[in-house]
Amino acid sequence: MTNPALLEPSFADALVAIEQASELSPQQRSQWSSALRQIARALDKPMETLPARLTAIRFNIERLHPATVGANAKTLANQKSNVKAALRWFSKEHDVSPRGAPLTPAWAALRGSIDDYGHKARLSGLMRYCSGRGIEPRAVHETVLDDYFTYRKQTTSLATNIAARRSVARAWNAGVEASANWPRQRLAEPSLQVAEGPAWEDFPEGLRRDMDDYLASLQQTRKGPSGKRYRPCSPKTIKTRRAELVAFARKAVKVGTPIGNLISLAALVHPLVVEPVIEAYWRENGEEPKIFTIELASKVLALAQRAGLDHAAIDCLEDIRATLEEYRRGGLTDKNQAVVRKVLTPGVWNSVVNFPVQMMREARADLPHAPIKAALTAQIAVAIAILSFAPIRLGNLVAIKIDENLIKPGGSRSPFWLIFPHHDVKNRVGLEFTFDEAVTELIDEYIHDFRPHLLRGSNSSSLFPGTSGEPKTASMFSGQITERVEDATGLRITVHQFRHAAAAIYLRHNPGAYEVVKRLLGHRNIQTTINFYCGLETTQANQEFGKIIRQQIKFEDEEA
Repeated sequence: MTNPALLEPSFADALVAIEQASELSPQQRSQWSSALRQIARALDKPMETLPARLTAIRFNIERLHPATVGANAKTLANQKSNVKAALRWFSKEHDVSPRGAPLTPAWAALRGSIDDYGHKARLSGLMRYCSGRGIEPRAVHETVLDDYFTYRKQTTSLATNIAARRSVARAWNAGVEASANWPRQRLAEPSLQVAEGPAWEDFPEGLRRDMDDYLASLQQTRKGPSGKRYRPCSPKTIKTRRAELVAFARKAVKVGTPIGNLISLAALVHPLVVEPVIEAYWRENGEEPKIFTIELASKVLALAQRAGLDHAAIDCLEDIRATLEEYRRGGLTDKNQAVVRKVLTPGVWNSVVNFPVQMMREARADLPHAPIKAALTAQIAVAIAILSFAPIRLGNLVAIKIDENLIKPGGSRSPFWLIFPHHDVKNRVGLEFTFDEAVTELIDEYIHDFRPHLLRGSNSSSLFPGTSGEPKTASMFSGQITERVEDATGLRITVHQFRHAAAAIYLRHNPGAYEVVKRLLGHRNIQTTINFYCGLETTQANQEFGKIIRQQIKFEDEEA
């Protein structure tokens, strides 16, 4: 991506002005100039591409974290403060518009004709962009809007998603409808993803009854078409499955299936209904189907087998599934890959695994005067320590019970073991981890000195009790862990992503050791492990190749 040509003064312009300002003291010039350079470096952008306008870059500056910038908290805070002071001075002394490029007369007149404050605010950025580019109101069209949102993404922290574009387009079209002086061309309003089609109550009773029976069956232990036994689904899974099927039925009606034909679950998953629905989802996905569409075909096939469709129908659905499976991509999602890249960056993971010790020091200091606060800090510290050495799933983490899952087989002076029998694990694979002396001491201190303050008189055996003594709510505990790690280290990592981090770290030190990673993460099938993490091998290979090239360059330099 090429750097944008700014339509307003940049950090570089502010730097020149500050260095030439005789009214500023030498100390101010030095501090402000240094801060502008340091913050630009921290944002990883050339100074010429950063607007010298606080409203444009405030949020990007606030998101900078000491751990990722490589500075201590006090130094970074001082740099942020000096940049803000420098930009305020620059804006005042050089008459910089607080909202961007000044409006041309034509745009100023058009903006003045808007009575609705919200519409005026939503169109302000587009108007200033067009003013800076010399684009007249009558020349605005979809390509101009595309270019504006590209510029907006590169130079500001404002939203650039579909909802933002729809908001700008709707405000523009409102002007077309409200004012005779407004340009007559309208802008396309992207549709938001909302429930489409008839209400569920409008579908035939037979289909609704079959759906209820099917969802009820998911709450029981059951056998699949191949005879494999499945344990009951969680309420969350059942809720998701219902939403998927209702959306599927609505989509079927939208693409042409008469609602009266959908008299049963078998009718809904018949190939004549399924094929156009899958094609519709695929068209919405683009050139390649997304994982949702790929997996939807497999789910529909399983439903058809359960409903007893004939062999011809099953074969047709199997063909649809097989076609989509060819597009399934292995490896981690882009979001998880981004986390893994940060984890593998030198120093980042060290700060995470050392964080529990720091948190326990804070907890000890708070314990005499704020015991509940101290206990919560210690609780999160222990959770992070456990996840660092035992990358278990969130459901297992919150369910840990003392003397049941967390035990000392060798007596009170021996290390802790963390065990989960197969029936307590999502994929029915038992887990066992042993902790070293340091982690054992951390857990012991939490259990004896901090955890009693959280029990509030209950006799719970939960390692991580909530307000009622029962295990903490999974979503709440996950959010607390993620926020504390991010605040301290700058790395935003969920509980589940600790598992990806563990795999990435182990494979970095032991390339190809998928069997060990399989056991570490408790995967049932080694192919699952390979599918997820094979891409990490490519990264490792590229790094090793880079070292070879660097050594070759060094060797040739020495020969010269």
